[in-house]
Amino acid sequence: MSNPAGMASTPQGAEGADQVPRRPLGHTGERVSAIGLGGFHLGKPELPEAESLRIIRAAIDGGITFLDNSWDYNGGQSEIRMGKALRDGYRRRAFLMTKIDGRDRNTAARQIEESLRRLETDRIDLLQFHEVIRMSDPERIFAAGGAMEAALDARQAGKIRYIGFTGHKSPEIHLRMLELAAGHRFRFDTVQMPLNVMDAHYDSFGGRVLPVLVRDGIGVLGMKPMGDHIILDSKTVSPEECLRYAMSLPTSVVITGCDSMPILEQALDAARTFRPMDASEIDTLLAKTAQAARRGHYELYKTTHTFDSTVHNPHWLG
Repeated sequence: MSNPAGMASTPQGAEGADQVPRRPLGHTGERVSAIGLGGFHLGKPELPEAESLRIIRAAIDGGITFLDNSWDYNGGQSEIRMGKALRDGYRRRAFLMTKIDGRDRNTAARQIEESLRRLETDRIDLLQFHEVIRMSDPERIFAAGGAMEAALDARQAGKIRYIGFTGHKSPEIHLRMLELAAGHRFRFDTVQMPLNVMDAHYDSFGGRVLPVLVRDGIGVLGMKPMGDHIILDSKTVSPEECLRYAMSLPTSVVITGCDSMPILEQALDAARTFRPMDASEIDTLLAKTAQAARRGHYELYKTTHTFDSTVHNPHWLG
């Protein structure tokens, strides 16, 4: 059983016990909130736009600075709503991240421009290559005429500040992406991956990728702390335990979806009251989840195509 949480967590900053702590974003010199607001849920059709905007602004007012999004979330509605919410001075208070699916230069460049327009900004703080879930993705991104060229062009033009990648399928693919980057003498600023109480037991990103990121000073973006609520269906852990465990890892930020004000308040409270788990607490928690975690039953993003939006929409890749 892998136990990535054996490494010391980034300590709480000087924000105070009643505020959301800030953490270093790898080697960038930026500091971001320990909890980040996921973008997917904010654009769901069943969530009224006015409520979505209320959640985004309440998150920023509550101390969350890191905002997650993607070009493909809800047909662009997640970005459009976030752009509206960031009016009236909210944009300058947020560290804004979005993702693109394009694997070739032209497709990626078009998606960057569309994201900028929807988000109503002239600069995205962090752009990430989304869903690096096939072993062929790293080669396509770094190939001549590939998406990396578009990202570097955008950074040179001041349209983006930092570059990262995301994926939820396999640690092996993440390691290949990092290996290929090193071969091109490129260091990613961030890497996003699932980090949760189930991942610790099965094909673990925390066990295999996390130590590499810490060693290389790359910002760690933890996602799926509750596996899109599927982990909670195991009846082995509470939402608070899920968030506290993920924050106890050496993460820069743990991104969680919030589609209501009570869920947002739950995340804010977890961050404001955060105390790192010690080794005995971690062992006890992982013992509770060990049986359920076998074969990835509660990590469908690893074991099925349920969460693979670019598999269902391959034309997004270009």
